[in-house]
Amino acid sequence: MLAVSDTIAVLRDVLRLGARAEDFTAGTPLLGSVPELDSMAVVDLLTALEARFELRVDDDTITAETFETVGSLHAWVLASLAT
Repeated sequence: MLAVSDTIAVLRDVLRLGARAEDFTAGTPLLGSVPELDSMAVVDLLTALEARFELRVDDDTITAETFETVGSLHAWVLASLAT
């Protein structure tokens, strides 16, 4: 089963967060709280998630709530893997 730490690893790598990502938990806010997560970074992040977890991004499933917290992003990844 994919762990939230796997999603955090992608966030760390794509956003180049380094050691800052070590403190991330499922409850860590993302959009509006992590300055590196701008609109261009969202595209890069989605591309990296597709590649890392071999999932397909369906634009209809992506909302601002997807990027509200680490946990909501992780839940979206899990749901995308299930389809």
